[in-house]
Amino acid sequence: MSGFTPPPYPYDRLNPLKEIAQGTPGGLVDLSVGTPYDAPPAAVIEALNSPDSARTYPPSIGTPAHREAAAGWVERRFGVSLASEQLAVCLGTKELVAGLPHWLRLRSPERDTVLYPAVSYPTYAMGAMLANCRGVEVPVDDQWRIRLDAISADDARRAVCLWVNTPGNPAGGIDDLAAAAKWGRDNGVPVLSDECYAEFTWDGAPQSILEHGLDGVLAVHSLSKRSNLAGVRAGFYAGDIELVGFLSELRKHAGFMVAGPVQNAAAVAWSDDAHVVVQREIYLERLNLLVAALGDVGIEATLPSGAFYLWVKAQDQDAWKLAEFLAKTAGILVSPGEFYGQAGQGHVRLAAVQPAERIKQAVTYLRK
Repeated sequence: MSGFTPPPYPYDRLNPLKEIAQGTPGGLVDLSVGTPYDAPPAAVIEALNSPDSARTYPPSIGTPAHREAAAGWVERRFGVSLASEQLAVCLGTKELVAGLPHWLRLRSPERDTVLYPAVSYPTYAMGAMLANCRGVEVPVDDQWRIRLDAISADDARRAVCLWVNTPGNPAGGIDDLAAAAKWGRDNGVPVLSDECYAEFTWDGAPQSILEHGLDGVLAVHSLSKRSNLAGVRAGFYAGDIELVGFLSELRKHAGFMVAGPVQNAAAVAWSDDAHVVVQREIYLERLNLLVAALGDVGIEATLPSGAFYLWVKAQDQDAWKLAEFLAKTAGILVSPGEFYGQAGQGHVRLAAVQPAERIKQAVTYLRK
């Protein structure tokens, strides 16, 4: 067979371990994927029941109320004021992350390289593949922060974009976003900053690349993690006015539209910060619970600088062996670090998404 064949979806490889975990006395405790299990705000769910907005095509760029609410959140959270032309909405952010390299290559066809952290969200690499680009893993330091000084001059010259992710998935590192923005401007490379975990920053205040100027940068945000709305698919991208304009026109032609009722709900979610304060405390409690439980059985884990994952080193460098131990012993399903790049080998990622009661139940088996 000729042509493109997609690689295996990484999380499908966990099915054998999932079966093992399901067979344990306490059943499966799925910490392998960052899927929210907590309830979204009631007012957001109520806003989804808006039949009038379901009858007509919604604006691809986003309804005025949706965009104003998102821009209002950016100003409250980061102190950055955005004009309406500097922000547009998307169907969650995974589709945007996967599609951006292809669309940016249409803008700069002479460039053929996507740069992203060597340990990172797998969709950065997939986006490069789907755009028929070279995917180049940029080394990270011992704090899992991208090393801009490791990017070669040739890779910079050929780059269609650079991805940064703060706080990072899977390891929770906090990048120097001012340095990333400067690097992009110095090299004429758009810097795409995935900031979907910004609200869950434990070391210092939440950050956005937009705080360091809008030229040549895009910030990408989502309600999936912030507001437990992964199922409605709502996010936005904001920054450089030319980039936002180019992408929003292209996406309009392609028919990318967030459903009208979803846009109504998203406007409500972005306008409310109180539920996020509560969710922060929930994730922090779970993270600390997991750190203590793993420590009790001799597995070293530390609280990340941000996000709601634990990035745990396997003592013998065998991540699959550690994953099997957790599945057999406590029904806990985790993700091996190689899912996030070859530099992640020897680690596992635990997502603190399950209710504390389920985690505590699993912990009792782990400690036996």
